[in-house]
Amino acid sequence: MKDNSQKAGDPAVERPRTVQACNFRSAGRLSNENARSLTAIHESFARQLASSLDVQMGIGVEVKLLTLDQLPIKEHIAKLAPLSYIVPFSSTSMPGAVSSAVSGAVIVECDLDFVFPMIEVLLGGTGTSENEARELSEIEEEIMQDVTALIARHAEQVWHMPNMTLVSNRRIKSSLLHQYCPANDKVTLVRFQVEIAGRVGFFQLAFPTSFLNVLLKQIKLEQPQRRGGLRYFPSRSLRERVLDCDFEVSAGLPRMKVSVRDLVTLEAGSLLRFRTPVRTPGLLSIAGMELFEVTPVRNGSKRAAQIGRQTRLTDWGME
Repeated sequence: MKDNSQKAGDPAVERPRTVQACNFRSAGRLSNENARSLTAIHESFARQLASSLDVQMGIGVEVKLLTLDQLPIKEHIAKLAPLSYIVPFSSTSMPGAVSSAVSGAVIVECDLDFVFPMIEVLLGGTGTSENEARELSEIEEEIMQDVTALIARHAEQVWHMPNMTLVSNRRIKSSLLHQYCPANDKVTLVRFQVEIAGRVGFFQLAFPTSFLNVLLKQIKLEQPQRRGGLRYFPSRSLRERVLDCDFEVSAGLPRMKVSVRDLVTLEAGSLLRFRTPVRTPGLLSIAGMELFEVTPVRNGSKRAAQIGRQTRLTDWGME
């Protein structure tokens, strides 16, 4: 008789199927590799924007990347705060260049806690006043147009899109965002925190999928090719890493002599006389080395030191 039994491993043997639940919300989600790449270039964007705003405003400005997220466009519109300052950036080709392959619009969305301190400082104020939620005046709108144009310029620099320029358009309402993204699209949100004169505000860049795909493609073109089966990502230069190092900084009075008689009579509430004019500048020391003369000042609600002339090289032991 013919043996029709089937052995394990026989192709004819049906294997049990594995059924897993599908999460449709995760479809099209960023991979870890793409998320790392976007994080790296936008950390560079934050540093460049902070430096530029610092020069324009004349006060210390900190910009740092907070989060990278993706949301359906409808859910994103519903979460936007009322009166948010929203400006779409259109992408165009430079004169004489081949038509750009970039499609879709990049959108910058600014919270009011970022908008009002920024405007106040640019108008000569301290940026510390409390502002109620309201619409912007025409002058304030023009100031914010310059700010968003600055954001667009630094975005161009870090994205390295060939022959592409970003044009800052007029402000739009949040209800019009669906005109820039398909109804079933997801937007990628890159959120930043900005500290101005002690006030903390936020803004974010929103990318439709069409633009995100072109940006990721450009990033991969600039990354090194695979070597030995491993992917190498560009590391930060030594100079960039040194700039993020922490050093101890102190500002104090220059070296002076005080008699023992004055010291032994000290008690709570007494004054120690240094016998030097109040206009004598202090010294700024970095890692224990005295580098600059300084004058105590106030920056908004914080104490600060205004840098004066450098100390002599002989004081550093470098002459």
